Amino acid sequence: MTADDSQVDELEREVEHLMEEVERYRTAAEDALQQLDWCIGYFVGSGKSRLAASLGANRSYIRRHLLERAEQPVPAGTPTESD
Repeated sequence: MTADDSQVDELEREVEHLMEEVERYRTAAEDALQQLDWCIGYFVGSGKSRLAASLGANRSYIRRHLLERAEQPVPAGTPTESD
């Protein structure tokens, strides 16, 4: 094995490790969004529509800009802008 082969193997292991880290953080972000969905539903049920709408806007921003995911419908019962 040459020095170049050794370096390539090391870089491939590093890339694999970094991809595992990316997946771990992505999973954590998805879990956090699920918790945020629950909170939005709770505040809607508690009659705190403005707070739920603000959290819904934050949720949309996180999905679009940080996770680079398509827009997803807000949890059932979330108030619209007119509420």
